Amino acid sequence: MANLIDEKGWFENVRKKQKHFLSELDTLLRGVVRFFNVENLLFNDNRSIADRNFRTELIILRDTLHHLLSIIETIIPEKYKNAFWFQKYAEQSFLPDHSRDRIKERLIRQETPEKSLLLLYDFLVNLKVIIQGLLNSERVSYTEFKNLGELIERQIRDNLFFDPFRREPNPEYDRIYNRTVSSIVRSIEAKEERRFVSALMIYLFRCLRFLGHIDQSSYNAASLHYSLVILIMLHSEIKAIIEFIREGLKRLENKELKETIDAISFQLTMESKRVFRQELKNVLDSIPLNRLKGKIETSHGILRNMIEQCILQIIKYYRSEIEGETIFPGFTTKLEQSLKLREDIYVLLRLTDMLESNFEDKQQRRKIFEALKSYMMYFQSFTFRLLRHDDYEEFERFFNKFLVLTPEMIVRIDHGKLLTEIHRFKVFLETTIKMVSQREELKGKEINIKQAEEVLKQFLPH
Repeated sequence: MANLIDEKGWFENVRKKQKHFLSELDTLLRGVVRFFNVENLLFNDNRSIADRNFRTELIILRDTLHHLLSIIETIIPEKYKNAFWFQKYAEQSFLPDHSRDRIKERLIRQETPEKSLLLLYDFLVNLKVIIQGLLNSERVSYTEFKNLGELIERQIRDNLFFDPFRREPNPEYDRIYNRTVSSIVRSIEAKEERRFVSALMIYLFRCLRFLGHIDQSSYNAASLHYSLVILIMLHSEIKAIIEFIREGLKRLENKELKETIDAISFQLTMESKRVFRQELKNVLDSIPLNRLKGKIETSHGILRNMIEQCILQIIKYYRSEIEGETIFPGFTTKLEQSLKLREDIYVLLRLTDMLESNFEDKQQRRKIFEALKSYMMYFQSFTFRLLRHDDYEEFERFFNKFLVLTPEMIVRIDHGKLLTEIHRFKVFLETTIKMVSQREELKGKEINIKQAEEVLKQFLPH
């Protein structure tokens, strides 16, 4: 059995047939390392790091670790996995120290990707036990969290074949995977310009790869937790892209291109603030799973849309006739986004106005409240990502107050205070519709009232 541990060649078949799992492994290992940098974590309160309890972060890490182990157990062929566990049993039960030393040395040298993967597997199995032990305590201090992170990072970075930072970018996974984009980038004549645009495109496409490993469909806590780790890692990646652009702009000579890239940098900055300072604000605190899922979905939508729009803007600089659908299946144009946003806000305004107008009738108040609450949940899931940074906070403030109310509360609550809130939000919605209508892509285009009213009917009680 032990000879199976030394066999090589089987990983080549994994590389050919299970590339998606290897990409996900690369993404999550990078995410785990970035997760221990508190500057990437989404703290938005005034507590000092020393006063925080990092138990929630450790639970998120534990669930991510379980997913990492499931990936590795999927890609290691069964007979080699069995040989590994038989060897572990033999080491612990029968072998003297010098025999154990020789076995360990064969893995630690990492002459092959097979041994590198088994070494990583061995480390993660042991780490799972340690983390579970730490979670037996009600409190995990920053010092414990930080020191654990340093040990984990060292082990990951010492792995010869699976260190996600060894090659930056990694040509095995990080490339411009759209032929149209790749062809346009290769055709750039100025060498320095081509090098800069090519690198920027690779980094942007890499972010899309990372986003592709986020599970948006599951309500399972473990899936949501490892998806959150990827989002937190993207916080670091986007900051690095913005810094790369800042340095690159100093060397670019093409004035028009510099203006385009500078606008992209601003867009990245503002939209990432919306995700990491607003949408994911205090997300590491205990919140219901359905709310966490909604925040992950919204953040994923904002980031994907932002990155696709950035790529398209660069490509349009070189080939203005290229449309988003040519590059990304299911791409939504700015016009389509603005039309949907305005129409959805209009429906929200109509429901808010109806609630205000019928507030004195308790039966009607309750019915319209339930319709408005249902629509707000829809809006939160599908439309929040289309809001701009400056508008987002007011929507979130009202939604957070309103969605915690129940039908019973709506008939008992302080009417004057609630009515003031509703009226204030209604005025805000009216102003927002006017502002959205002033966007360049919407000039001369009226709201499709008939279509909006059809949507409204779907939420109103029959």
